[in-house]
Amino acid sequence: MSHVVAVLALSEVIGYDMTIPPMVFDPAGDRYDVRLCSVDNKPVQVYGGYQLVLNHGPETLAEADTVIIPGTRIPGPRYDGTLPGDVAEALATIRPGTRIMSICTGAFVLGAAGLLDGRPATTHWSHTKKFRELYPKVLLNEDVLFVDDGDVLTSAGLVAGIDLCLHVLRNDHGSEVANHAARYCVVPSWRDGGQRQFIERPLPEIGEASTAATRSWALERLSEGLDLDTLAGHAKMSVRTFSRRFRAETGMSPGKWLLRQRLEHARHLLESTDLAVDRVAEESGLGTAASLRQHLRVSLGVSPLGYRKAFRPPS
Repeated sequence: MSHVVAVLALSEVIGYDMTIPPMVFDPAGDRYDVRLCSVDNKPVQVYGGYQLVLNHGPETLAEADTVIIPGTRIPGPRYDGTLPGDVAEALATIRPGTRIMSICTGAFVLGAAGLLDGRPATTHWSHTKKFRELYPKVLLNEDVLFVDDGDVLTSAGLVAGIDLCLHVLRNDHGSEVANHAARYCVVPSWRDGGQRQFIERPLPEIGEASTAATRSWALERLSEGLDLDTLAGHAKMSVRTFSRRFRAETGMSPGKWLLRQRLEHARHLLESTDLAVDRVAEESGLGTAASLRQHLRVSLGVSPLGYRKAFRPPS
């Protein structure tokens, strides 16, 4: 049976957000059955001046394994913290244990439903002030592209919805499937940093260079002993300037970024090769099998062999 994904479009729905799930999950073949649905079987108003008649109604929520709320300008959740009765009734039909996700301002709907109280979440950075006013019990983090809190996941604006769906696809079926979907959509399979890099800010000072070339250079040398001095030297910057520019461009420190890239490469090697765990650790720059085991335990809660067993495609 395919994993049923119900995308609940609430007027005025953000059309871009609504189309992200089918575009990301469909390349995974029959693993997913994505259904766009309305709350009342009526045409849905789309932000931008048009309406859509969707193929499914609210009954789809009771059948779904994953429910996604795209960005919306629905008045109650967005502006006064209330949840319309028909939306509340529809959400109440979701089965316990169903994975629930939001894209952009869809988080306001989850907030109004009380599904985010006491939990970490995110939404578009430009709406965080209003979100905090309406939903003070939510542990809002505006610096990230998405938040995975197990059975409830939220993402920032627009393209961050793609990041979240690819993350879910990667966790469900491994990097190869997620990378295929990313290539189909002509987007990166993983974006570094968080929303901080997109928040409106003054332009950088004239003469400041980008760290992009050094990041590309480092990705080809993950197995080598890269450190901050080496990276800054390649970029022809002082360590202080390089660190400042790197954080401004990626939303994280060079060390944290490098560890993330090494873990991603290790996951890819575990999925796509028969290399022994100690070789995977060496090739990814994590040093020893013990180091790789520790980092995977912390980040994913699984051992290297456990990860390979779960995500290595069958021969």
